[in-house]
Amino acid sequence: MYKHNRTMGPIYQFRILGKLLFAAALMPILLAAPHASPAPKGGEDAYTIVKNSYDYWRGDKSYAEMDMVIHRPEWERKMSMRAWTQGEDKTLVLITSPPKDRGSGTLRLGRQMWNYIPAIRRTIKLPPSMMAQAWMGSDFSNNDLAKADSILVDYTHRIVRTDLRDGHTVFTIESTPKPNAPVVWGKEILEIRDDYIFLSESFYDEEYKLVKVMRTEKIQPMGGRLFPAVWRMKKADRPDEYTLIVYRSLDFSPRLPPGLFTLQRLKNPRM
Repeated sequence: MYKHNRTMGPIYQFRILGKLLFAAALMPILLAAPHASPAPKGGEDAYTIVKNSYDYWRGDKSYAEMDMVIHRPEWERKMSMRAWTQGEDKTLVLITSPPKDRGSGTLRLGRQMWNYIPAIRRTIKLPPSMMAQAWMGSDFSNNDLAKADSILVDYTHRIVRTDLRDGHTVFTIESTPKPNAPVVWGKEILEIRDDYIFLSESFYDEEYKLVKVMRTEKIQPMGGRLFPAVWRMKKADRPDEYTLIVYRSLDFSPRLPPGLFTLQRLKNPRM
C-alpha cells in the first residue's frame, strides 16, 4: 500500500513533475522504427547518436499514461498522470490521481514552466531560482523538464567507450557543457544502444562528483517501437531512495486538439 506523507501540500506535490516528463519530454531518442540501422561509430558522431536517441523516444508528438512512484525507506507515494508532447518544446501533464490532486497540471513551452493548482485556482510560473530545486522528496527537478533538450544544445559530446551487451553495441558518451552554457552539471555520462534505446544518464557536479543516475528498465514494445517502460532516478549517496516513472500506455501518433499547449487548457483540460 502506498503511504501518503501528509506534510506535502498541493504546491509541493506539483513541482515534482520535473523529469517525469523526462518521460514525456525530457531525454534522448529517434523517429525511426525499432529495427533502425546501427548508430554510426567514431567520436565525431557522438552528437548524432545522442540526437537520434532523443528523437527516438520523443517522436514528433506523443501521448502517454504513466505513474510516478517516489520511494523512501519510511514511505512511498504514487501519482498517476496523462502527458502530451509536441516537437522539442511543448509538454502538458495532468494529474489524474490521487483524487485530492486530480486536475493539477504542468505546462512547458520551451524553457518556461507553469503549474496549475486547482485547490487555490492559481497558475504559478516557476522563476529561474526554483528550476533546479527538488520537490516533495522527489529525485527529479523542474529543471529536468524545462531543459529537456539542453543535452543537445548546451553540451558537446564524445564517445569514450563501446561494449557489447545482450547482442547490442552500447555507446558510452561523455557530454560536457559548452562555455557559458546555462547548466548546473559539470558533465553527464550517457549510455545508448546501437538501436538508439536510451539506457542511462549520470549527472556529475562541477567537481565531477557523481550526484544522481537515471536508468531505464523493461525494454518492450510500446507505441509501435521498443521503449523502456520504466525510468528510475536515484541519488548516488542514497541507494535506498529512488523515483520511478512507469509507462502504462504510449502513442506516437495521437490526435492533438487545437490549443492543447496553452494556459487556458492547463487550467481547464476539458475545454
